Amino acid sequence: MVNRLAALGLPADMPAFFRSEVAINEIEYLGPEPDRWRSPAEPELNAVQACEHFIDLEPADALGPLPHRRMDFEAKVFAANERPEVVGLQPWEATEIWERLKAALREYRQLSADHQDTKGPEQAALFYAGWLGHYVGDAAQPLHTTVKFNGWVGPNPNGYTTAHQIHWQFEGTFVAANLHAADVQPKMSPLQPIQGDVFDSYVAYLRHTATYVEKLYQLEKAGGFVGAGSPESREFTADRLAAGASELRDMIYTSWVDSAQPVPAAHSGP
Repeated sequence: MVNRLAALGLPADMPAFFRSEVAINEIEYLGPEPDRWRSPAEPELNAVQACEHFIDLEPADALGPLPHRRMDFEAKVFAANERPEVVGLQPWEATEIWERLKAALREYRQLSADHQDTKGPEQAALFYAGWLGHYVGDAAQPLHTTVKFNGWVGPNPNGYTTAHQIHWQFEGTFVAANLHAADVQPKMSPLQPIQGDVFDSYVAYLRHTATYVEKLYQLEKAGGFVGAGSPESREFTADRLAAGASELRDMIYTSWVDSAQPVPAAHSGP
């Protein structure tokens, strides 16, 4: 749903190939693709990419400001005797895929200007956009930002659930039974290309999502994710889906806008 609504919301100045029904269906199909890689049939793939779906901000922030480069963060994690697969690598995976998308669109622009066949970069760009959507959608889910990802941990004076079921109950069962595109699309924000650094913007998006962790637990405690839930729980969930669709649309559009920028000259020497 996040991927489809994002694709439908792209403006008219995106390339036509991105706005066709075939493209929209492709981007939608690719939304769950990274979860298709989480199978014991592909154990190496599953092991290396499972941590890219989340970041536990509590232990990540304990290491200091989040660096822009994945390996710099991993070095900090190892230095603290932690493991990246435990803390999570969500913002780096999303930013790296976004850069792949931008590079593909830059190639598309160049081939178009040279009057050459653009089918290759078109196909690559659609794949990257759909792949990106999975992580942007994950980052709209508060439980992808916290050590409390599937049951409250630590002091619990309000008696929130500690059972290991809230994560899928919320994002899977409840959404499938109760949320539809018509509930979500009106809640999407107006198109807003990202200004400034995309990594910093994406981390801010994650941090905003994290502000809803306790609200989600409050709704669960009130029975908000059982059956049809409540008007409040349905509105909360629609808001989160709309945030994901809006962020993905804006990131895709920004990749197109930024792909027109010249590549900076490489620096030589030390």
